[in-house]
Amino acid sequence: MQVIATAGHVDHGKSALLRALTAMEPDRWAEERRRGLTIDLGYAWMRLPSGESLAFVDVPGHARFITNMLAGIGPVPAVLFVVAADGGWMPQSAEHLAAINALGISRGLLVVTRSDLADPGQAMAEAEAQIRRSSLGTVPAVAVSAVTGAGLPELTSALGELAATLPTADPAAPVRIWVDRAFSITGSGTVVTGTLPAGTVSRGDELLVTPALRPVRVRALESLGESVTAVTGVSRTALNLRGVDRSDVARGMALVQPGRWTLATQIDVRITEAEPRGSGQDAGDLLPAQLTVHVGSARTPAKVRLLGGSTSGLARLVLRDPLPLHVGERVLLRDPGAARNPGAARNAGAAGDQGAATDQAATDQGARPGAGGPLWPGLFGAVVLDADPPALNRRGAAAAAATELASWPDPPTAADLLRRRKLAPAAGLRATGVTGLPEPVAAGWLADPEHWSRLSARLAALVAKHATAEPLAPGLPVDAARDALRLPDRRLVLAVAAATPAVALNGGLLTAQGGAAGLPAGLAAAVASLLADLAARPFDAPESDRLRQLGLDRRDLAVAARHGALLRLTDQVVLAPDATDRAAQILAGLEQPFTTSQARMALGSTRRTVIPLLEHLDRLRVTQRLPDDRRRVRP
Repeated sequence: MQVIATAGHVDHGKSALLRALTAMEPDRWAEERRRGLTIDLGYAWMRLPSGESLAFVDVPGHARFITNMLAGIGPVPAVLFVVAADGGWMPQSAEHLAAINALGISRGLLVVTRSDLADPGQAMAEAEAQIRRSSLGTVPAVAVSAVTGAGLPELTSALGELAATLPTADPAAPVRIWVDRAFSITGSGTVVTGTLPAGTVSRGDELLVTPALRPVRVRALESLGESVTAVTGVSRTALNLRGVDRSDVARGMALVQPGRWTLATQIDVRITEAEPRGSGQDAGDLLPAQLTVHVGSARTPAKVRLLGGSTSGLARLVLRDPLPLHVGERVLLRDPGAARNPGAARNAGAAGDQGAATDQAATDQGARPGAGGPLWPGLFGAVVLDADPPALNRRGAAAAAATELASWPDPPTAADLLRRRKLAPAAGLRATGVTGLPEPVAAGWLADPEHWSRLSARLAALVAKHATAEPLAPGLPVDAARDALRLPDRRLVLAVAAATPAVALNGGLLTAQGGAAGLPAGLAAAVASLLADLAARPFDAPESDRLRQLGLDRRDLAVAARHGALLRLTDQVVLAPDATDRAAQILAGLEQPFTTSQARMALGSTRRTVIPLLEHLDRLRVTQRLPDDRRRVRP
């Protein structure tokens, strides 16, 4: 299935065209049928000669219902642009085209209706010229009459060709369905409808209703009037939900897959082409301080903060209501007051909400929208660069952000976002919609490579400084290092230490690694003599007399241990730095579990050395002490 929205000026025959194509009534309300005026979104579908289903979202064309129109075109990949042969290009034609351009929709058809009432040639030529200036570019054009049926076979063929060019949706993509209708059915409960652009929803799935993130269960599914067990994008679907009242869900909310979307409260965006091609006007000069953000069927007011000045095309939007967003997607920015500004209306050839009669007067005076000026005043497109940007608290932070964001592509990569965040939870970055995530540096954490290198250097310096200031301390506690490095997770400290050759982790303490090479000459010589004593009997720790003979006091032993030249078990019990690994290897060869006496005999040592050594191995989780005081080597 593919889904297409209509677009075009009021009373140009959009709904009549769908009736003729599908034999269905898209106008859902009695008032719409009585007045002959589409007020809200309508829905219809047809089967193409290829066998593929094509669903339509019919949008209102009157200026007063522009927000309903934007809710209809927001989630769709293509449009059916309708212009009447006896009406030609009109103000709402221009506003709808501007919205399509702002959203970056690049596929569609031009249909000139009412070809039985006037020669369609002039209207078609004018509409083609206007549409070429937008993101649609050059589109196929068909003249039809919904009354006589002329041109409908050609239009059906063109729709089939258009559907064949639309991209195939990824069935494994994250699910997000913008709600465009919500109602209740007796005996069934709450039902919502929307367009599923990608992904798969099955009966029994759990989804979240944004922005409250209320969990709901999909009780039943329907697509094009038929009950189904699963739907895959692209499709129109109705979902019967369990776990939410009708009063708690409405148009503009979304159903999303848990953990796959970022609920954004502020976003950094790049303003895209807001003017017709070649106009050369800077969008930043036109952005108001407040505007409305439209995405999918949602809209919310937002405060605008330009980043780097009006020429950068970059802005931060602070949203009143959170929206589920991915980086790289398009949103529409609208200044609701622009169409009410008389000067802006004259520039665009529009008369705001005054209706079709005023629109026709503007057209009769030759003020064609888009004929050398904005496609429509107050409508802008934007690409989301960051859905969870850092705060701009420091002086000059906005300018720095603009410099950084200016080099980012559309869409940004995982490397771009990591460079900005330095460290990020993998789940959080995945929820922004980026792919190609690097391997985690620690459980659940990703890091920018340059920042990770800087952390390693800082940790090495931190450990060395602590060793100099506190030579008798056994090492720098991991939590102290975490506080000093301002890391959000203790596991990151352990990962940085493991990646830092100059740092060793011993029993929850960070010590300098590097052996006697970093010691003063006299101390290095004494340590070398001590290691020579241990070469033959590695687990026979020297007695205090031997330590005094070598001139090694508590301070000297602490400094040597800090440099990784010795393993210091107590103030007076020291071994070679590789004693831990050698002991673990020997003890693993014993029958498990083993007693302290068996360990002492295997190591060729005394209780004075073996007991603190075993306790050291327990702290490192190399061994496990059992309730009967025996131990075993952990797998």
